[in-house]
Amino acid sequence: MNFEKARFNMVEQQIRPWEVLDQGVLDLLMTVKREEFVPAEARALAFADVEIPIGCGQVMLKPVIEGKVLQALQPAKSDSALEIGSGSGFFAALLAARCEWVRTMEIEPELVRLASANLARNGVENVIVAQGDGIDGWPERAPYDVIVVSGGVQYVPQALLEQLKVGGRLFAFVGEAPVMKARLITCEGEGRFRTEDIFETVVPMLQNASRRDSFSF
Repeated sequence: MNFEKARFNMVEQQIRPWEVLDQGVLDLLMTVKREEFVPAEARALAFADVEIPIGCGQVMLKPVIEGKVLQALQPAKSDSALEIGSGSGFFAALLAARCEWVRTMEIEPELVRLASANLARNGVENVIVAQGDGIDGWPERAPYDVIVVSGGVQYVPQALLEQLKVGGRLFAFVGEAPVMKARLITCEGEGRFRTEDIFETVVPMLQNASRRDSFSF
């Protein structure tokens, strides 16, 4: 398989047509080797417009969704980032290429090992992978410029909102099947947030996402 041609086709035929036009994001998706983060048996599908199972009931999101999320968040070199749901480590690698440092939390020990191994093998050194339930974030290292919730939630936890810097951006998939809102929340000031729904989709729910008492936004 010609990975470089497949990567180019992914960007030009899937991601760009879905109104991901930020050249920095497109260049990033051309640079970070997606095929290095998929299970070996699924490498032929690394650039397909599908979710790729990675074990523990979790998936790698479609490339178009990853592109839309990056475009919405606009991560910058001075940014600190928190990801909830490490998966295979690929989105953490994308963030790491644009941010100063990334912390990513994963509840499944098997996926902690997978993400850690993938990131190490690809020389990504500014990411810390931690095992734990990230539904309430990582307050000890807050505040963050960027927070990404990589699975579905019914509501955005108030605890995560409180970990955003002023000017910080949080992206989450909010709601339940058959339709979820891909939502960008920007902290405009202490206790003040602007919400924008970017697109609609369906992704697997984050574990413990139904803990309603923790959600208020």
